[in-house]
Amino acid sequence: MQKQITRCEWVNADPLYQQYHDNEWGHVQKDCQKLFEKICLEGQQAGLSWITVLKKRAEYRRCFYDFNPQKIITINDIEPLLRNPGLIRHPGKLQAIIHNAHAYLSMQEQGEDFANFIWSFVNHQPIINHYLHLSEVPTQTKISTAMSKALKKRGFSFVGPTTCYAFMQSMGLVNDHLQGCFCAQH
Repeated sequence: MQKQITRCEWVNADPLYQQYHDNEWGHVQKDCQKLFEKICLEGQQAGLSWITVLKKRAEYRRCFYDFNPQKIITINDIEPLLRNPGLIRHPGKLQAIIHNAHAYLSMQEQGEDFANFIWSFVNHQPIINHYLHLSEVPTQTKISTAMSKALKKRGFSFVGPTTCYAFMQSMGLVNDHLQGCFCAQH
């Protein structure tokens, strides 16, 4: 008999969701392009569940050149994207990815490394929380609010404090795996 794996309360039985939880969510990520991809995808989630975005992630990667900012800024017309059922067809959200690519490249041009910028909000060390239940986990914090303001100041959009906190959780800046979860750090 196989031992039952205990995961965070938010993970359902979908194998895609379980794989994401087990192998990505909360793992430290310091690659600039992967951080850029994730901040863009978290913005697509606004008002929706993450599984909705996760199921569409491959199509986002295809349509947005694997989140290569240099290529994304060449997109001049979002109409074809708005007709693509593989994407969340919200004009503001899709346009945000293009705006964010411009903002990312502007930071780069000014000598600002995106990963260094993002990780500076947690002093370059993950914050390890020890929550027992999902109800204890905040949806935003002072740090995510500060990150949101700083990103908006640099031209990013769809990066509110709640989006930034979800981004921080997913990229390992904050480890919010619940204490009963096999991924929790004790």
